[in-house]
Amino acid sequence: MPLLDKFAVVNLSKGFVLVLIVTLLVLSTMLIQPFLQYVLGAVLLAYVLYPLQIRLEAYVSPMVAALLLVVLAVAGLVAPFVVVLATVVDSADRILQNFDTDPAQLEVIESRIEVLTGQEVDIAGELVGSGREIGTLVFERSTQAFGTITFHLIGIALALFLVYYLLKDRDDLVDWLHRTVPLPMDSQRELYTEINDVMWGVLYGHVFVAIVQGVVAGVGLVATGVPNALFWTAAMIVLAMVPLVGAIPVWGGAVVYLYLTGEPLLAVGLFVYSVIVVGLTDDYLRPFAVDRYAKLNPAVILLGILGGAYAFGIMGLFFGPVVLGALKAALRVGLDNWSQLDESDIG
Repeated sequence: MPLLDKFAVVNLSKGFVLVLIVTLLVLSTMLIQPFLQYVLGAVLLAYVLYPLQIRLEAYVSPMVAALLLVVLAVAGLVAPFVVVLATVVDSADRILQNFDTDPAQLEVIESRIEVLTGQEVDIAGELVGSGREIGTLVFERSTQAFGTITFHLIGIALALFLVYYLLKDRDDLVDWLHRTVPLPMDSQRELYTEINDVMWGVLYGHVFVAIVQGVVAGVGLVATGVPNALFWTAAMIVLAMVPLVGAIPVWGGAVVYLYLTGEPLLAVGLFVYSVIVVGLTDDYLRPFAVDRYAKLNPAVILLGILGGAYAFGIMGLFFGPVVLGALKAALRVGLDNWSQLDESDIG
């Protein structure tokens, strides 16, 4: 076969393989995209549970260890969700009962708002009207809601299966990555180590710090007698994952509530406690965790969180900074080892 013909056949074969890979990547992305939140959540959960998997495998098989951790994850995630949901329902019921049995408190709040703003308000009337609108909306969209619930149940089941197999077959996955990624082994290890540091930095710097900050702020709500403190504590834990925003909307709203209900001293006390004590948890714990593990600038983290939320939804709060941290690691490893990246070193 002439050299040109052989070259054309080789190029045609490579072109076909590239087109096939790109096509399958696009189709695979279309398949994953509807459940992207659950796939990302499964990856995150498996990553967090990985150290426990290693320890359990000293006593049981990988399959049993992975199954036990999935059961633990279900108990650890479902139980708090049920508690929060029950708290929300109970809170709504209490609010309705308070409106029926204690109209004087409503009048106090309405009068204080009128003094501060100069505008008359009818809280009970607004809530009744809003309740009717919500009831109508729920009735009209009950079928759609059923479909949404079914979708989320399927997504949760998929995530649990992914967690199980990511834990059980992690060694096969790591070996596949080592064989597939066209980098020298030293460069791969360096890259994976830096990405691992970023992952734990974001976990400690946002998830762990958010839990601490929300709980500390919740103690202030309980101490000052703010209603439904458990629910608002859960809300503050979620909000605390977002820099600059944090738990301020919740404890700030609680300060306003205490003032409007005739408790100015408690309002001042909660404000001082939140600014000093809650603020310290964010000012000291977050930079310590991020600088120790991820070494990312706070501006980069903020950009990753906000951009990740738009790109990936709720899971973007975590994976946004991880993506930017991984980019930083890839640039550093790539530039430091650029001269070594030739075919003879890959394997």
